[in-house]
Amino acid sequence: MLIQRIIAAAILAPLVVLIVLLASNGVFALIAALAFLGAGWEWTRLAGLKSVATRGTMLVVLAIVFALIWRLRSPALWSLLLVAGVAWWLLACGWLRHFAFGAAPTGENRNIKLLAGAFVIVPAWVALVQIHDENHVHGHIWALLALLIVWAADIGAYFSGRQFGRRKLAPQISPGKTWAGAWGALVAGVLVLLIGGWLLGVRGAPMLGLAVLAVVTVAASIVGDLLESLMKRHAQMKDSGSLIPGHGGLMDRLDSVFAALPVFALGLLLLGL
Repeated sequence: MLIQRIIAAAILAPLVVLIVLLASNGVFALIAALAFLGAGWEWTRLAGLKSVATRGTMLVVLAIVFALIWRLRSPALWSLLLVAGVAWWLLACGWLRHFAFGAAPTGENRNIKLLAGAFVIVPAWVALVQIHDENHVHGHIWALLALLIVWAADIGAYFSGRQFGRRKLAPQISPGKTWAGAWGALVAGVLVLLIGGWLLGVRGAPMLGLAVLAVVTVAASIVGDLLESLMKRHAQMKDSGSLIPGHGGLMDRLDSVFAALPVFALGLLLLGL
């Protein structure tokens, strides 16, 4: 499984990097929307929707939402969606503490999870497209850094967890995750953002702000990972899909990214970067 993960990552990671760095903002927004729609398709299954037609309808609605947000391009609306995304992940922390909430396969719980999916996916797309905007100084690089932080945190968590992991982080949600893994993720994520910020010319107090932002972003990514684990546990599924060999589905790869992006984008706005 580890070999499969490495091979898939070696193929996909350079492709993603090239898209982030070379694509115009419009093309990038479209590609990101397609990837996020794929994750949304998997989320509808995790939420308990069984009808393919109904799931397809939900996907069409999500695509229309993306198109409307892009069409409006209102700074006030986009900032509001970022704040809503961050607020949602704070609320999700409470859900993780009360992990049995929504577990029963009822229509009400299904609808709650579908609504949660909208708050997971839409603000993350807005955040990624906003960071990537050509009008944003070094926007393409900041967008790449947003992804690199999560990737580095994932790698740091994996190896530190394997080497030092003893105390479980959330055993009733994801037994494989440990506190050592979480600390490894934080260290790796902070290092990546500080190096990236330094290369982009960030100095002084803003650099300290970036360190704090890295910690909060990685913490959010862990929450995102745990929330998807909770959804899979409720749905009694091992993976959200099987699209990526060794990794599972798109949601399995994007869960941490979805949580990290609104936090990172809002942090950059507050830091004036």
